[in-house]
Amino acid sequence: MPPISPDESPIPPMRAAPARIGPFTPLKLPVFRMLWSTWLLANICMWMNDVAAAWMMTTLTTTPLWVALVQSASTLPVFLLGLPSGALADILDRRRWLMATQFWLAGVAIVLCAAVALDMMTAPLLLALTFANGIGLALRWPVFAAIVPELVPRLQLPAALGLNGIAMNASRIIGPLVAGALIASAGTLWVFVLNAVMSVASGFIVLRWRREHTPNPLGREKLVSAMRVGVQFVRQSLRMRAVLTRISIFFLHSTALLALLPLLARGLEGGGAGTFTLLLAAMGSGAISAVLVMPRLRQAYVRDQLVLRGALLQSAATAVMAVAPNTWVAVPAMFFGGAAWITVANSLSVSAQLALPDWVRARGMSMFQMSIMGASAFGAALWGHIATVGSLQASLLIASVTGVLMMGAALRYVLDGGVDDDVSPAAPGWADAPPHAPPGDGRLVINVEYLIDPARAAAFLVVMQQTRRTRLSEGAVGWELLHDIAEPGRYVEQIIDESWTGHLRRFHRATAADLALRERRLAFHLGDGPPRVTRYVVKR
Repeated sequence: MPPISPDESPIPPMRAAPARIGPFTPLKLPVFRMLWSTWLLANICMWMNDVAAAWMMTTLTTTPLWVALVQSASTLPVFLLGLPSGALADILDRRRWLMATQFWLAGVAIVLCAAVALDMMTAPLLLALTFANGIGLALRWPVFAAIVPELVPRLQLPAALGLNGIAMNASRIIGPLVAGALIASAGTLWVFVLNAVMSVASGFIVLRWRREHTPNPLGREKLVSAMRVGVQFVRQSLRMRAVLTRISIFFLHSTALLALLPLLARGLEGGGAGTFTLLLAAMGSGAISAVLVMPRLRQAYVRDQLVLRGALLQSAATAVMAVAPNTWVAVPAMFFGGAAWITVANSLSVSAQLALPDWVRARGMSMFQMSIMGASAFGAALWGHIATVGSLQASLLIASVTGVLMMGAALRYVLDGGVDDDVSPAAPGWADAPPHAPPGDGRLVINVEYLIDPARAAAFLVVMQQTRRTRLSEGAVGWELLHDIAEPGRYVEQIIDESWTGHLRRFHRATAADLALRERRLAFHLGDGPPRVTRYVVKR
């Protein structure tokens, strides 16, 4: 019988990349350029909506908690719906899913227009509609994040993600400027009208994309099973666990500045809607500037150094904003805060993308975004509450100090394994089924028997612990390593799959890193042939 893991096989070559990859190199690819334009337009809509909603809330109430809850209502849906959205993006046609999310956002914008035009808007209704808009963002982000790596070569991925950061932060400038101008000249209603029109336009741009969806030969994975496997992959990946911890800590603290910015803008000398727009534009300008020098920064510093320096700079900007008397001090602080924000977010986003194979990419990136939005939603409520019972200055200063301390602790104590595994797919031939007819319903128990030198048992156990993480990350529901008491050199690896189809899916999910790990396991085996494999079906 064949071994349970894929054998060594050639890995498909990656597409050729330019000798020198600049920050704008991925835009030479027509499909990426088209979808990047959609992403830019979609984020302009997002910022227009957020600015209009945040400013409208200050006209409906002056309570800091209500104002901060606009940020929570916008980000909480991503935390609640990110995982099912990511699972659907991995098992459905990504083009159609992306298009559907755009039209959902357009529908929410139309309802917002109607509520404002009919003078029916209240603080609770505004939060509800902001939450509905956040649902669209929750559905859209994982699928877009999963699409980007399939459009560009691996070596261009950092630049492509940097361009996504430029799109988001250019929109941070354009969106607030357009929204502020419309609010001042025509009223908030017209911001939502323009938002609806642009959302519809984004949907029609996606219609031009002719991506060919390749169905899985084993059929569409069930949603609950897909979610379970996605969570298991992240739990078993040291890199993903470290990335999620660090991004959560960063956004928990950095969101204090953004959530309370409308009130900070009002408190500055001569503060108003224009001041709020100016501060957001300064933050976006800082982020864009940082993206343009990101290739040099990545050459000068390793990832953890970039993350720590970014967190320090973000905390410093937050502390300055806590005591800034006027825009002459606030604008430079927001500029450097934006540069720090994109530096940390881009560094950790690239790390997450490189850790995820394509079959689980949307689910993994959805959990990355869930960490961002969950931390942002909780942080906005937390810092808003502290500002309500204390003061704006106290809330921002506490956030700046605790942010640096917690990030330093995370970088020191939450380790990520140190190296990037090769997650490119194994050769297609390894998706072939074992030579058995499907045994029917029921869980499958697979035993793999190894005969090793007892003197090398300690090293073998280290490799088998890595094997355990691999088996579970591929979808196995259980794993055990049995040691024969009577024969010290005999070990039996026991794997449990939820079904025969689930068993076959693990063959399809194999990566180059899995092949390398298999070779390390087989190096311990002393038998004449490969390890003996037996399969059993659990009868109910």
